[in-house]
Amino acid sequence: MAKILIAEDERDIRELIAFTLQFAGHEVILTSNGEEALQAVRTQKPQLVLLDVRMPKLTGYEVCKEIKADPRTRAIPVVFLSAKGQETEIRNGLEAGAEQYLLKPFSPDQLIEQVNKILGKA
Repeated sequence: MAKILIAEDERDIRELIAFTLQFAGHEVILTSNGEEALQAVRTQKPQLVLLDVRMPKLTGYEVCKEIKADPRTRAIPVVFLSAKGQETEIRNGLEAGAEQYLLKPFSPDQLIEQVNKILGKA
C-alpha cells in the first residue's frame, strides 16, 4: 500500500481515480489545484504523485518542476494525467521530470498497472 497524491481539478475524474486506487489498497490524498498539490506534497510526502496537466493556480508542469527542484521531494515519482496527447505535451511532461504520461481516458486497470509498475521501481 502506498500513499498517493491526486491533483485533478475535475471532481468526477478525481473521485474515479481515488476510488480506483483505494480499491487497490492505496491511501489517497486529494487536491484540486496545483497550489494545494504542491503544499500537500511538502507536508504529507506521498510515494507517488498523479498530476493533471491543466489545473488552476499552478499547472501540472509547474508543480512537477517544483517537486523535482526540492531535494526533500525530488525522489517522489510524478505521473501526468492528460487528455492532451500531442508529442510536445508529452515531451514537456517528461522534461519537467515526470516518470510517465498517462492519456485520458484510461481504464482503471491501466491506471493500477502503471501505478504498480512505478511503485515497484521506486
